Amino acid sequence: MSERAAPFYCPYCGDEDLRPSEQGHGAWECAACNRAFQLKFLGLLSRGVQQEERGGAET
Repeated sequence: MSERAAPFYCPYCGDEDLRPSEQGHGAWECAACNRAFQLKFLGLLSRGVQQEERGGAET
């Protein structure tokens, strides 16, 4: 199993000073705003990726 990617920015303040938390897998601490948060992958959506068809009247 490969290691998951780390977040680049705090979701609350946007700072980059993040450290892994001792709370467990996916838990991070932000030194700038003193918040702790956890990231979790929920899964893929059943609809997949959809592209909008953009049609317009030709001028």
